[in-house]
Amino acid sequence: MIKKIITYLAIFGTLSLIVILLFDSILMPIYVRMEEGKYMVNVKDKSLSYAEKILKVEGYKSIVSDTLFTAKYETGTVVDQYPAPNTRVKEGRTVRLKISYPEKMVQIPDLIGRSIRSAELAVNQIGLAIDTVYQEYNSDVPAGNVTWQYPKGGDMLNKGMGLHLTTSLGVPPNFYQVPNLFGLSKKKALIDIEKSGFLLGKIFYRQNEDLIPYTVLDQSIIAETILEEPIKIDLTISVLDMQDIFNQMIDK
Repeated sequence: MIKKIITYLAIFGTLSLIVILLFDSILMPIYVRMEEGKYMVNVKDKSLSYAEKILKVEGYKSIVSDTLFTAKYETGTVVDQYPAPNTRVKEGRTVRLKISYPEKMVQIPDLIGRSIRSAELAVNQIGLAIDTVYQEYNSDVPAGNVTWQYPKGGDMLNKGMGLHLTTSLGVPPNFYQVPNLFGLSKKKALIDIEKSGFLLGKIFYRQNEDLIPYTVLDQSIIAETILEEPIKIDLTISVLDMQDIFNQMIDK
């Protein structure tokens, strides 16, 4: 009986030793390799086609998951990857690649004559910006509106780039700009003449049935003329009939 027990124990011990040796020499290395994987190869700064070949040889799959619009790299260059290089990754893992593309070009809008706010909205909507804004006196463009731009309207520019603008400060100081009085009422025209620093000259009346009575038909100095000193401006005012003209002469 004792001999059988000893025999069984010997057989059990031998089998246990064999199992331990088998696990330690074969199964454990396989398990470790499966858990740790391989070090990820670095494909940054490589062309997309080359990177895909390298990853395939290493046992990985690849997919383009993102793009970077830039002029720093040639088109189709891998600029980033995930998982990162030199990290342990299981074989068969999908590697996500970020590749470069040429910067997008957009057409610059014509901003001349627009207000600075309108110009900002126009360029921001297409991915551009305004870098610098200069100012100058310009009697031909209302104060605050764009008089010059670089690059000019119609040119192409990379997204994210900025434009240079010049805006008007209006009429130079110590100069006088003749207001546009045509179509104004007589009362409003007199107010605008005084506000602009000019003087009222003679008033003439002309029969006109197309306009509201007492509307400015003409002025003696062309509107928006720039002068160094104020002078008198004569007006021609509309009336309905000759009686109105006679009444105005009596009122004088």
